[in-house]
Amino acid sequence: QVQLVESGGGLAQPGGSLRLSCAASGFSFSSFAMSWLRQAPGKEREWVAGIYSDGKDTYYPDSVKGRFTISRDNAKNTIYLQMNNLKPEDTALYYCARGLHPIEGFDFWGQGTQVTVSS
Repeated sequence: QVQLVESGGGLAQPGGSLRLSCAASGFSFSSFAMSWLRQAPGKEREWVAGIYSDGKDTYYPDSVKGRFTISRDNAKNTIYLQMNNLKPEDTALYYCARGLHPIEGFDFWGQGTQVTVSS
């Protein structure tokens, strides 16, 4: 069955960096676009990055553009989210999901990894 397992979350100071990972299994990973999304307490889930199956094209909303970078290693069935210049408002549970963009939707999700940005 499809499994997505996130890791790498934790506590970071404002202006700091974290790198999240998402290990995928149970499907032909290199054939699918993938995304990262997040959900803060009391807020709706927000899409923060998408990457095509071959990794050549990436997409971001304005809220994280220039600070977050999504990448993938198809040999390792893993996607990554490098987060730089973190802000307190980036605090959320971060999920990886199979799919490129909210318009197209996502069909499988991981359990999430918590990111907390605080001094």
